[in-house]
Amino acid sequence: MALVLPFFSCHHPHHHHHHHHNHPHLSFHNPITKPPIEHTKTATSIITPSCHHHHRDSVLQEITQLCESKALVKAFSFIQENPDNIFLDPTQKALALGILLEASGVQKDIEIGTRVHKLIWASTHLRTNPVLNTRIITMYSLCGSLLDSRLVFDKIQGKSLYQWNALLSGYARNEFYYEALCLFSELISITEYLPDNFTFPCVIKSCGGILDVGFGGAIHGMAVKRGLVPDVFVGNALIAMYGKFGNLEDAGKVFEYMPERNLVSWNSMICVLSENGWFQESFDFFRGLLIMGELVPDSATLVTILPVCSVEGDLVMGKAVRGLAVKLGMSGDVMVSNALIDMYSKCGFLDEAQIVFDMNQSKNVVSWNSIIGGYSREGDVDGTFNLLREMQSGKLKANEVTVLNVLPVCSGVSELMSLKELQGYSIRHGFVNDELLANAFIAAFARCGSLSTAECLFDRLEGKTVSSWNAFIAGCALNGESSKALDVYLEMKHSGIEPDSVSIGSLLMACTDLKSLWLGKQIHGFVLRNGLERDQFTLTSLLLLYFSCEIAINSKVLFDNMTNKGLVSWNAMIAGYSHNKLPSAALNIFREMVADGIQPNEYTIMSVLGTISQFSALRLGQETHCYALKVHLMKDSLINCSIIDMYAKSGSIESSQKVFEQLQDKDTASCSAMISGYAIHGQGKEADMLFQNMNKLGLKPNHFTFIGILIACNHAGLIEQGLKYLSEMHTLHKIERKLEHYACVVDMLGRVGLFADALELIAKMPVQPDGRIWSSLLSSCRIHNDFDLGKKFAQKLLELEPNRAESYVLVSNFFAGSGKWDDVRRVRGRMKEIGLQKDVGCSWTEIGGKGYSFIVGDEVLTDLEEFRGEDKSNLMII
Repeated sequence: MALVLPFFSCHHPHHHHHHHHNHPHLSFHNPITKPPIEHTKTATSIITPSCHHHHRDSVLQEITQLCESKALVKAFSFIQENPDNIFLDPTQKALALGILLEASGVQKDIEIGTRVHKLIWASTHLRTNPVLNTRIITMYSLCGSLLDSRLVFDKIQGKSLYQWNALLSGYARNEFYYEALCLFSELISITEYLPDNFTFPCVIKSCGGILDVGFGGAIHGMAVKRGLVPDVFVGNALIAMYGKFGNLEDAGKVFEYMPERNLVSWNSMICVLSENGWFQESFDFFRGLLIMGELVPDSATLVTILPVCSVEGDLVMGKAVRGLAVKLGMSGDVMVSNALIDMYSKCGFLDEAQIVFDMNQSKNVVSWNSIIGGYSREGDVDGTFNLLREMQSGKLKANEVTVLNVLPVCSGVSELMSLKELQGYSIRHGFVNDELLANAFIAAFARCGSLSTAECLFDRLEGKTVSSWNAFIAGCALNGESSKALDVYLEMKHSGIEPDSVSIGSLLMACTDLKSLWLGKQIHGFVLRNGLERDQFTLTSLLLLYFSCEIAINSKVLFDNMTNKGLVSWNAMIAGYSHNKLPSAALNIFREMVADGIQPNEYTIMSVLGTISQFSALRLGQETHCYALKVHLMKDSLINCSIIDMYAKSGSIESSQKVFEQLQDKDTASCSAMISGYAIHGQGKEADMLFQNMNKLGLKPNHFTFIGILIACNHAGLIEQGLKYLSEMHTLHKIERKLEHYACVVDMLGRVGLFADALELIAKMPVQPDGRIWSSLLSSCRIHNDFDLGKKFAQKLLELEPNRAESYVLVSNFFAGSGKWDDVRRVRGRMKEIGLQKDVGCSWTEIGGKGYSFIVGDEVLTDLEEFRGEDKSNLMII
């Protein structure tokens, strides 16, 4: 029988390559005839103790008990101290040593295993025992020392198929797949042994491991010719291999035609389907297993199906699996417990995950990593670090995965010190060579505002991958260093590394920040040339770029041409239209989204509420509020804040108060939203009272809280209170005062004519004033008829914003209000010279539950033009 297989040339038996290698496929003929090999026997069948020597049996029982209780040193000493023990004949002694070798491998005690190996090979009689040599090979492979396994294998004279299978199994178990296939090629080319039902599963697993479809198909063909495909172990291995290849059709066929299926067969199909994204089919197989009732699911079954519950967010199924685990007495199994923790946390039920974690009496590092990862995904900084400290205080210590799970919550200046401690811990424990972890640290330091540290880490990296470059490019963009992000990208290209969709997304973020339409279009061209236009992340980034450059039509064309519109894309369109002051278009997109059956999330509703706030459309806001209740999104704190804000901007501060008062768990965000609502309505005293009550609730104000309270003081004319709050931001609350806070106070002082005080505050600011500050002072000069001072402010404003049409219009209106028509004509003439046009004014209102848009002309009020599609403006989402 001639076989044509790709030949795996192994010039050195100890090269440890773990990845697929390209080798020439050479044809060779391997005539297989039935060789005179020993019949399959187990180790115990070869060296069986005599039933006539009960005292010897008791000695073997004692050795077995010592091994089971992990007292391997004691067991070895018992055998070694009596080399010519009258209690054990050579057969009994061989059996005792075999038991000890097996225990050494299972317990990964290579020291005892090596001592047993030396003891055996020191005996002329024992060193030729084929079963002991097979167990020595297996022991080393179980301990992860494949080099020793190979050395023992090479020294054996007249190797049996057992030894070949033992080494093959060791290679496959330790993921030395290429070496396994090399060994298999040796087996069928230099020996007359026929591969059996122990050989094929190891070889098939190795083919799947290196994704060698051609060799895998050839091995399947060999198994067919040998008549071994019906073997349950061979069939299970084939299912797993085809699953690795993504060939679910062939995996299904193997399963279907198996004459005998065991639990591993079902577990393999469930796993293969879920790993390839066929989650419903995976569920169906799991149900089929339960309905059949012939096999009882084991811990591996439950551990395989629970991640499917996580991905699908199917809490009902997850709870059913937990109930099954309890019924089968597996709730205490550490692997099942870890899978349950992971499932609950990924479904957003941290309380349930915590309960399972607390009940776990055999916690391992995976248990801690699962619960820490859950808190991290929820963005719970305190919960994540508290668990990490609790873990470190016990016997188990954090590993690379633990650190990776903690790093995502390091996203602000307040976590910078903790981030540095994590970095120090990783350096001390040798984690820094892990590329994934190094990239995560670069991203984390960038998120915490320490771009210089991120850059140092990036520069020290050897062999930077595209992921490393992406982490730093994204960090630059995130920190507003958009020009630097583009420079790093060019450096990456120069180094020979091609960008991927993540690189493009980060670049587009930089272009969006810079409002660089020209460069954005260049990147868009690159996307089209390189076939990246199907990537959702890239397309969504392009949508946002065109919206930032105020070319909404380009975003709409891109969106309409998308074949698979995801929720993120819909949300980007709604937010983009809203930011471009096109609320009617935003609401139309939302209506289309609901009509298409896309389930909105918290971000969708927040964008819609922000859009409605531009209308001041109370009825539309009420409908959206009802819709949020209907789809169970009111538990989200940010949704409640958006509803409070919407009602306030729609003129119903009473509705804002009602929503706020009904909140069971008031937090800083909700209080800040309510304070801002009071500010909009000029209710400074109410805002001040709520701000004071925050201390009683144990809530700390933040950056946004102070913007709200300062605006409230401004609108209510509470000058002393406003100045006090600005001071206390730094002295009492240790919050960095930003330009927005200073702008509020400058405007407050300007409104009451305290220009000297306003200028003194500007002089003391740690940052340079921007156009907002000079604009507010200019408007105040117009109110107080201070032409001379206003003229200075106008000059500063135009120097700072020479290409902004709104600034020229404000200056022109100031001169017009002072009767300086020559200056008005000069400013308008300058606008025309540099090609600036006044933005067309647009107002929205709600009449009879419908939204209307009105256009205002440049110089005179034109006829009111009803926005096209008035019937569509009604949200109609209930």
